[in-house]
Parts: sequence; structure tokens; C-alpha cells
Amino acid sequence: MRLIDSSSDVRCDHDGKVTNNPSQHWVEIAGHPVLVDDDPQGRAIARCPNIGATMKPCVKTLRVFTGYSDWIRIDGDAVVLDSLDGLTDGTVPGTVHYRVRIPGQTFVEATP
Repeated sequence: MRLIDSSSDVRCDHDGKVTNNPSQHWVEIAGHPVLVDDDPQGRAIARCPNIGATMKPCVKTLRVFTGYSDWIRIDGDAVVLDSLDGLTDGTVPGTVHYRVRIPGQTFVEATP
């Protein structure tokens, strides 16, 4: 599994784009900060097309289910891996996930 940096493409199931906002800037891969626990949570989602009379588009990421390394840490926080999976606030509640589409870097890999 690859480490995720700020250039990665993370999207909701409807294809809305998650805004990456790294909390640490000490460790970078090719000039992009590596994401750590809990960088993927509480982030804005742009352009989710899930819109309708009874539909709520994804606008925010919720907690992460999987995708943190058990072994690799930066300043005590686990790094984020391309196995990232969490929920959004879109409808149907509790069913819409966000995941990594493109890791952003292909140099550094790790095991969960």
C-alpha cells in the first residue's frame, strides 16, 4: 500500500472531490506533505453530484474506518495509506464512502 500525500485524489462514491489539508509539513514525498491521522476527517467535499429533492450531496468527510498504518508514524500520528475508507455526510446516511482514487505518489509503500 502506498502512503498518501497532499496531491492524492480522494473522492466520495458519487465522485465529489475531497479537499486534502495536511496537518504536518515535516515529512514530504516529492514536495507534498504526507497525510496523517486524522487529516482525512472533517474535510470539505466539492462538486458532489448527488443532488435531488430528497438527496443531500456529500459536503464533508466523517470518521475513517480503515487506512491508517499500524507501524509508521510521524510525530506520533499514523500515516494514511491508499486503503483509506470512511463515510461522508451525504445521503443515504451511513452508506456513502470516500476512498483514494489516485495515491498521488508512487515512490513510498508500507504495510498496514
